[in-house]
Amino acid sequence: MQPILVTGTAGFIGSHVALRLLAAGHSVVGLDNLNDYYDVRLKKARLARFADQPGYTHITAELADRAAVERLFAEHRPARVVHLAAQAGVRYAAENPHVYVSSNVTGTLHILEGCRAHGVEHLVFASTSSVYGANTHMPFAENQPTEHPLTLYAATKKANEMMAHSYAHLYGIPCTGLRFFTVYGPWGRPDMALFLFTKAILAGEPIKVFNHGRHRRSFTYVDDIVEGVVRVLEKPAEMMARVQGSGFRVQENPDPASPEPRTLNPEPFTPHPATSPVAPYRIYNIGNETTVELLRYIEVLEDCLGKKAKMEMLPLQPGDVPDTESDVSQLAEAIDYRPQVPVEVGVRRFVEWYRDYYG
Repeated sequence: MQPILVTGTAGFIGSHVALRLLAAGHSVVGLDNLNDYYDVRLKKARLARFADQPGYTHITAELADRAAVERLFAEHRPARVVHLAAQAGVRYAAENPHVYVSSNVTGTLHILEGCRAHGVEHLVFASTSSVYGANTHMPFAENQPTEHPLTLYAATKKANEMMAHSYAHLYGIPCTGLRFFTVYGPWGRPDMALFLFTKAILAGEPIKVFNHGRHRRSFTYVDDIVEGVVRVLEKPAEMMARVQGSGFRVQENPDPASPEPRTLNPEPFTPHPATSPVAPYRIYNIGNETTVELLRYIEVLEDCLGKKAKMEMLPLQPGDVPDTESDVSQLAEAIDYRPQVPVEVGVRRFVEWYRDYYG
């Protein structure tokens, strides 16, 4: 069988996805640059869980290296692609904007070009709830505006969505974007709140609690994300057949003598908010529908650690939003799945992993 390409396999979510696909009997080609944005030893430890499996092939390369990505597609000819690699960290973007554009925008272009040149059956790519930006209507749904991102990271992810849509439309590549909501769990990134809180509490150091801990998040356990990714991967996006009433006009067998395209299906039609009327393209939220206040999240962590936190209360950080809440009804309709692990279970599993990994 042709392999599945997973980008970011030394990363938090990518390593979990690769492990799951290998366990299901798939061959996986993994791409990661193993950069030093955070502890490379942790990245190598993630890879060590599956790097020696016969179905896994690892490529160390930069997404922004066009020749390397072209070579990967030409040599391995993946049937499907799960594109999870990106420069992470919202705060890091303020000091290193060029890195984000190079990795998240140029790198995604190279993946799209590889998919186009080699007839990939389905591209599933990671987006983020951060694209909802200044929206205040809860819960966030896929048909809400996403034109006002508050960070460069979110802007690059919105760009990824638009780039994928254009390739889906122009070249017929089935593309599905998943807007992740606050993912946490074992093997997470050291710059994420749960990791930082755990390390500080165990060391007896204060933790920084922004917005005085009053904001709410759709904290989503990593296994729930992986389940969604794997299920979506098996369901390539399809193009809407009907477009009348959607505000779009689509060309079909145009008359060369007429500058105007003909419009399909004259009956009134309201498009599904997670679909495109002009391309085999989908966007889905994937997040826990039960929101949790940050102070409650910290309380659960304290219970799991058996130790109270020293909290330094601070105002909301620039670029942060007070709340996020995920509407996953479109995802549930498409793949019959909703994220379901509560924070009481997910945080406990993280703490167990943390104690085991760091001793």
